[in-house]
Amino acid sequence: MLFQHLQNQVIELGWDFYVPVIAFVVLCAFAVPVWAAIGVASILLLHLSGALPLSLLGESLFDGIDAFALTAIPLFILTGDVLVRTGLSRKFLNVADALTCWAKGGFGSATVLVCGMFSAISGSDAAGAAAVGRMTIDRLVESGYPRPYACALVAAGACTGILIPPSIAYIIIGLVLGISASTLFMAALIPGIAILLSILITNIVMNRIYAYEGGKLMTWSEWWANVVGAIKSGWYAFAVPGIIFYGIFSGKLTPTEAGAVAVVVTLCIGFFQGTFKMADIPATLISSAKVNGVILPIIAFSLPLAQALAVMGVPQGFVYAVTSLTDDPNMLILLMIFILIAAGCVMETTPNIVILAPILKPLADNIGMNEIQFCVMMITSLGVGFITPPLGLNLFVVSGLTGESILKIAARAVPFVLFMLMVVLLIAFVPAISTTLLPPIYR
Repeated sequence: MLFQHLQNQVIELGWDFYVPVIAFVVLCAFAVPVWAAIGVASILLLHLSGALPLSLLGESLFDGIDAFALTAIPLFILTGDVLVRTGLSRKFLNVADALTCWAKGGFGSATVLVCGMFSAISGSDAAGAAAVGRMTIDRLVESGYPRPYACALVAAGACTGILIPPSIAYIIIGLVLGISASTLFMAALIPGIAILLSILITNIVMNRIYAYEGGKLMTWSEWWANVVGAIKSGWYAFAVPGIIFYGIFSGKLTPTEAGAVAVVVTLCIGFFQGTFKMADIPATLISSAKVNGVILPIIAFSLPLAQALAVMGVPQGFVYAVTSLTDDPNMLILLMIFILIAAGCVMETTPNIVILAPILKPLADNIGMNEIQFCVMMITSLGVGFITPPLGLNLFVVSGLTGESILKIAARAVPFVLFMLMVVLLIAFVPAISTTLLPPIYR
């Protein structure tokens, strides 16, 4: 039997494992910040289990975030913040609107496209939901969309924040599993675009059914003139994603270097256009630091937790426990997808990656799944969890932004979840979707 060799790796978990898990759940239920809840769970696990000396915790916290790859995270966050403050994000919206204004559901489709464009710079879904939501939700309502549907559309489009490279999520999972972020970015390009297309198609289908928004009647020459005019007035905004993509995919820049160049270029454009001043720098740095200050402590406390779980044999024990129920690879893949979507519903990407990736990867290895394919499947599944009712993170972001009922938004998000889930299943069962762009060594 394929998983026979795992039988000697069975472990029995005691209160040294369950007490930290219960403490983590209780703290999260009382709205304690995730990084603090993970920190308490990590300290309890180390103290009760003795898996690693508690005296090494301080050193482990700093060693965990002392990685060159992580420098890219604050740089991409800062780029996205400057992009919004300089008004360059509206240039993306103008171009997207010009491209789609002729079609039914045109501005809805433009909203999804600008989410994708913003994702190609900021690498964050919550930032995308907030930035794009402020620009588009009221205008979507004016175009004929019900406000709950407009909120759901933005929440779904913002999921591409972690799915279209460059993505903070892929930087983190690359760090945890020892895989090059540039390789993961290349692998994620086709799946990320596929998710974007699935959201576009969903919006088009919903418009066909409910006739939310009609297209503008125009000739080919009028449409072309509209597109050319939008590009001429905002072509410089596309220099930022252009530099990031060319630098990373050509191999001339690491993700960190691409992020640094993007920050400089965005600032220069803002200064030249007069939309960004020296006086804006402190507020911008503070805003970006607040976002970064949420991510890095989670990584710092999650890594010793993941190390302790590995020493205790939890990943191997999990693999055996699951494979003792079934050794059908298809069922195991579906189980992993279910776990990841459920986790994405209730917790942010970073702790999910740091905790679940080392546990689920051995299971993926045992069914012969390519490690790159596993990473893409994991991040995409977590992204779907962000809009899965009733607890998806993006649903709460747009609800807080607009004051709309979370339940009404969640109900409208269901079609988007179903279409995105189809893409997740394709990624999970068709390796070529994730590996086509990679060198043969990774396939």
